[in-house]
Amino acid sequence: MRPYKTKLICWIFLLVIVLLTLFSAYITPYESNTMNMDAVYEAPSQSHWFGTDHLGRDVLTRLLAGGKVTLIVAALSTILSLFLGLIYGGISGYFGGRIDSLLMRLLEVFLTIPSLLIILVFQAFMQGSVWSILLIIGLTSWYTTARIVRTEFLKLSQLEFVQVAKMIGTPVWKILVSHLLRNSMEAVFVVTLFNFAGAIFIEVSLSFLGIGVSPAVPSWGNMLFHAQSDFITGAWWVGIFPGLLIMFTVLSINIIGSSTFRTKRG
Repeated sequence: MRPYKTKLICWIFLLVIVLLTLFSAYITPYESNTMNMDAVYEAPSQSHWFGTDHLGRDVLTRLLAGGKVTLIVAALSTILSLFLGLIYGGISGYFGGRIDSLLMRLLEVFLTIPSLLIILVFQAFMQGSVWSILLIIGLTSWYTTARIVRTEFLKLSQLEFVQVAKMIGTPVWKILVSHLLRNSMEAVFVVTLFNFAGAIFIEVSLSFLGIGVSPAVPSWGNMLFHAQSDFITGAWWVGIFPGLLIMFTVLSINIIGSSTFRTKRG
C-alpha cells in the first residue's frame, strides 16, 4: 500500500475513534458505570457486542466513554506541553548566546530527572484526578518540543529575511510568530503528534499501574487495570478490545507522524 493511502486510512481511523468517543452517549443504550449482576462476564453477543465485565457493565460503552477520558487527557496535556515547549525553545533559539546556553543546560538537568519520580511526587499531592494526570503528563513531556523549536529557530534566525526583519525594527513578537514559528510549523506538528501518542501511552500505563486516573472514572488504562484478573476467569474480551484499540490508535498517530516527517525531509 502506498504511503499516502496508509496515512489517509490512519487519519480516517482516528477521526472515527474521536467521533465515536465524543458521541458515545448516543451510540450505546447502556451507561458506562451501570452494573448488572445478572449479566456478569457475558461473552460478546448481539446485546453486548464486546461483552460485559465483572460487574456486568457493557465493555463497548466503557470503551467509548473511557476513550473520551483518555483522548481528552492526552490532547490537553499535549497542548500544555506544546505551549511550554514553544515558549522555552523559542526564547532559547531566538536570543541564542548565553541565554541559549543557560536554558539548554537547565533543560539537560530536567532530562536527567526520571519522569517516574516526578509523577510520583505529583501524585502524592494530587491523587487520582483527571486534572492531576493531565498536568503531570504536560509538565514532563515538553522537553523534546523545546529542543526541536530551539533548533528550528536557531537555523531560521540566520536566514536573510529574519536578519532584515530585525534590522528594520520589526517587533520581536512578530518575528517570533510570523517569521520563525510559521516556518517551523511542520517540525512542531510532527513532534506534537508524537507527544500526543506518548501522552496516550503514559495515561494508559499509569492507570494500568493504579497510579493514574481514579478507578471510578472509566479510561482505557483503567479498563486494562481491571482486566488483569478477568483473564484468569477466561473473560478475554474485557482486556483484548481495549488493548487492540489502544494499539491501533497509537500506531495510527505514529504512522501519520513518521509519514509527515519523511515528507518534510524529502
